[in-house]
Amino acid sequence: MSLIQGATGEWEIVLGLEIHAQITSQSKLMSGASTKFGAEPNSQVSLVDAAMPGMLPVVNEFCYEQAVLTGLGLNAEINLVSIFDRKNYFYPDLPQGYQISQFTDPIVGPGVVKIELPDGSFHDVGIERLHLEQDAGKSIHDLYPSQSCVDLNRSGVALMEIVSDPDMRTAEHAKLYVSKIRTILRYLGTCDGNMEQGSLRADVNVSVRRPGAELGTRCEIKNMNSIRNIGMAIEYEARRQVDIIEDGGTIAQETRLWDVAKGETRSMRSKEEAHDYRYFPDPDLLPVVLEQSWVDAIKARIPELPDAKHGRLMRQYGLNSYDANILIADPENADYFEIVAKGVDAKLAVNWVTGDLFGMLNKRGFTIETSPIKAEALGELVGLITDKTISNKIAKQVFEFMLETGDAPTKIVEEKGLKQVTDTGAIEKAVDEVIAANPDKVEQVKQKPKMAGWFVGQVMQATGGKANPQAVSDLIKAKLGLED
Repeated sequence: MSLIQGATGEWEIVLGLEIHAQITSQSKLMSGASTKFGAEPNSQVSLVDAAMPGMLPVVNEFCYEQAVLTGLGLNAEINLVSIFDRKNYFYPDLPQGYQISQFTDPIVGPGVVKIELPDGSFHDVGIERLHLEQDAGKSIHDLYPSQSCVDLNRSGVALMEIVSDPDMRTAEHAKLYVSKIRTILRYLGTCDGNMEQGSLRADVNVSVRRPGAELGTRCEIKNMNSIRNIGMAIEYEARRQVDIIEDGGTIAQETRLWDVAKGETRSMRSKEEAHDYRYFPDPDLLPVVLEQSWVDAIKARIPELPDAKHGRLMRQYGLNSYDANILIADPENADYFEIVAKGVDAKLAVNWVTGDLFGMLNKRGFTIETSPIKAEALGELVGLITDKTISNKIAKQVFEFMLETGDAPTKIVEEKGLKQVTDTGAIEKAVDEVIAANPDKVEQVKQKPKMAGWFVGQVMQATGGKANPQAVSDLIKAKLGLED
């Protein structure tokens, strides 16, 4: 457990998160309006979304299915009876004057998510509930100097609010938890997890206490859409609270915002003034009653989830936990790797995928889906290394040619004459020439055997990097009497 060292002793951070995940669906929770991102303001607003008189909401069955699928993926209980409530509050971007949400009877009950810590240990984070609700619209304050605008495109979009138990104790816990939830949702296809576009955001509840004491007063940091900023905000807010308490003050329960420019949290509103939402069941919507057979049918099509894939990659390909974690971070990464690894050395394959490929993608601004080098082509390249057609060094040259031309690696190797020299006679001739040309180095290497690497480098240079490095090393050791 990581503790904060204060002037009067140690303090423990207690964290709980509310993750708001936009459901991947073509239409909104209670209307048929589109959910496409980036549309012109107020171009995707139905009469229901705009709260026109006499308009009645109708539950989108697909959104309900997505919520059930998510609950199952979180190892949570699915409630066969759930009720929509009205959560009453007033903002310009909330046309109804209330938000349709779920309070006493959510669709998903308790669950658990397991996160892997940097030291290889695991930490369980309890899920209190997952409920469905409508998103609000968006107020825009920077278009005109004296007035604000409202865009209702987002109004009514289906959200899943995933509420954790206060089981996290460090900023690292919270970052890993958000990453894990995001990954699970992407595997399930229930949310794209795009934090930059607001598809996934989190409210972070932070409090501090003496280790083992009663829970302290919490403050909520709203609308965090960056995992890095979540970590920074938690560390700042926890230290702020410790300093206040140690100076003799008390923590006010309030909602705060993270100021990225200043690197600090600042007060938004008092929680006491904003928490009375006067929930009551929505009179326009009947309770939703599910059949267990319907839930079972959804459960039967759950894909392989991150934890299961992590274990299988380690067993099937002999990967270590670190490499497996990199691959499972996004389902597309793991799929790409498994294509590359067919019939070749798996460790070599993972090194090429997570090293050369990911480095190229980051440098050139590509994603795994838009990669100019497809998995089959990279697998062919790794295969050429595996069967010793080319060396790893030559393969890096071929990789660059593949980027430039789009040609298959085998074609590039043939056309450019890059095949590895495995003829021991040709290699021996090059070794003899290097030894003959460097008698002074021969005497030195007999005193310092580690200098044999210099001879290997000279032979590789003389053969244009095409000699088999192991064969070169073996011949040099034999000829210089350096055999083990």
